Amino acid sequence: MQQCKLQARLMGSDFELIVTGESVSQMQRLLQAGVDEIRRLERLLTEFDKGSDTGRINSQAGVAPVPVDPEVYALAKRCLQLSDLTQGAFDISSGALKALYNFKGHSVALPSTEQLKQALHSTGYRHIDTSRTNEVFLRRKGARIGFGAIGKGYAADCVRRLWQREGVTSGVVNASGDLTAWGLRPDGQPWKVGIADPERPEHILLWLPVDQASVATSGNYEQYFDLDGTRYSHNIDPRTGLPARWIRSVTIISPSAELSDALATAVTIMGIEVGLDLVEQLPGVHALIIDQNNRMHTSQHIATHAQA
Repeated sequence: MQQCKLQARLMGSDFELIVTGESVSQMQRLLQAGVDEIRRLERLLTEFDKGSDTGRINSQAGVAPVPVDPEVYALAKRCLQLSDLTQGAFDISSGALKALYNFKGHSVALPSTEQLKQALHSTGYRHIDTSRTNEVFLRRKGARIGFGAIGKGYAADCVRRLWQREGVTSGVVNASGDLTAWGLRPDGQPWKVGIADPERPEHILLWLPVDQASVATSGNYEQYFDLDGTRYSHNIDPRTGLPARWIRSVTIISPSAELSDALATAVTIMGIEVGLDLVEQLPGVHALIIDQNNRMHTSQHIATHAQA
């Protein structure tokens, strides 16, 4: 058994695809098929192309329902279910709120009360109408949706399914740390994902063996700003419009990369106690949270998955 890997910039992130097999030419074909699949999904989901399904939905906000690809419709429906599950902490309509903040520049400030009020008026998953099959309607003008908090995970799941249909028994799809893995490495050992130390992101705090599972991490150590002694994360609470605080990173292990991706964001917003309570109720889902004081909090059974 051998492995081949490919790295590519896709969906605005660094993807690494690893596939195992006996034939190099077959593995190279599978890697390219994986890249093609991610590019296909990016064309459907991107917010930055007015002709994409997402772009057309946003352009018709407050005007009319938009017919979309059944795949996009199904994803939007699942996103709304996740919003209900997380009490609104996960919300694909929070783009207007994120636009109020600058996490990459030198000039940082909190938005005014009036700015927040206006942005919150056009935010809220309950204003997303999917009552007509394969149509999505944003009821409020100025509303926008985006799949950035779930799209990479969904793409990873799609590539895994594509490869498994082709008979691949072991592989990894890694989207900048959000990954899905199954089977064993060619040396017979489990695939592993490293959890970064928020204090020193270049260092690995611990390793998680991963088999038939997906892992996603959301942290405040890459995109954030400090203001008056407080660190503000790029994760925005859709219910208040304010950046998340108190949590430095959340790692979710679950059966699907889509679910892990979404829950990593949601638990960051929900906080330690409420987030862990939710995770404990979901079968096959585990969480590791590092708080602002670098203390680690875990769901009950994650010890069977983690080792230093």
